[in-house]
Amino acid sequence: MSDETRTDGGAVSAAGSDQPAGLLAEIDAYRVALYLGLLTILAFFLIPIESGLVTSFKTSTGVSGTLPFAPPTPEVFTLAKWQTAFDALARGLVNSALYAVPATVISALLGSFAAYGITQSNWKPKYKAPILALFVAGIFIPYQAVLVPLSQFWSMIPLQEALGFVWALGISSDYTGVVELIVTHVAYGLPICTVLFRSYYKNMSEEMIEAARLDGASIRRVYRRIVLPLSGPMFAVVLIYQFTQIWNDLLFTLVLVQTESSTAAPIVLILAGLGQSLEGQDFALRMAGAFIAALPTLAVYIMFGEEFAEGVAT
Repeated sequence: MSDETRTDGGAVSAAGSDQPAGLLAEIDAYRVALYLGLLTILAFFLIPIESGLVTSFKTSTGVSGTLPFAPPTPEVFTLAKWQTAFDALARGLVNSALYAVPATVISALLGSFAAYGITQSNWKPKYKAPILALFVAGIFIPYQAVLVPLSQFWSMIPLQEALGFVWALGISSDYTGVVELIVTHVAYGLPICTVLFRSYYKNMSEEMIEAARLDGASIRRVYRRIVLPLSGPMFAVVLIYQFTQIWNDLLFTLVLVQTESSTAAPIVLILAGLGQSLEGQDFALRMAGAFIAALPTLAVYIMFGEEFAEGVAT
């Protein structure tokens, strides 16, 4: 019997029988190419991280005698670099948290207040637009442009004398720089926080807020009972963004704290000089310190990851 003849006498098209197989082969080839491309991109981003991680577990001779991305052998494996890095950065971890956490929370709250006032208040649009334009303009001011005015501004503020009652408790006056960093980061982060919250509040149900107003709720009560509980996803976005920016900032700390020998030196300032000596740079120690410094930001991403994804998608 012919391959093109059915048992009931009908004919089967040869081209029709080959079409599904050809389509399947085409789909498989596309998926293979797609996955290979994704794996290549993934390797491109992960190889530097992997190289830094394996380097942190090597001795100094192991770093110079092996490839950067090669895992450490038992002869060159050590945990001493991590212990040394943690001992050197422990003080900086505490100091960075002292200004990064309050600056992040305060800037997020103030940004939420400002965005709520711009979007949900009864102001006329001609008043809202210039204020919003100022916030947007504040986002594009680079750090480098404000370093000199910032230094001059804090030199004119007698903050150290004003906080004399704090230093009387036995706290080092070097922590004046921590207070300055809190205020500076709040002021510099307020524009981006406001713009992010505004985009979120613009999509919020106006009928729900209007119903609360008709029931006699004041603007503060509407914010406290309705807007604030619904702002969780955007708070996660702002907190992660602000904390990462503040924790990793080096320019402001160089201007306001200046030296790693200060009692209030943040972790980024100590990390900048970690592993440097007359004999050269200890790359394993620097890599271990870099991963220790990155752990708090990683923890924040893990804590607010689900809300962050929801806030970005909104």
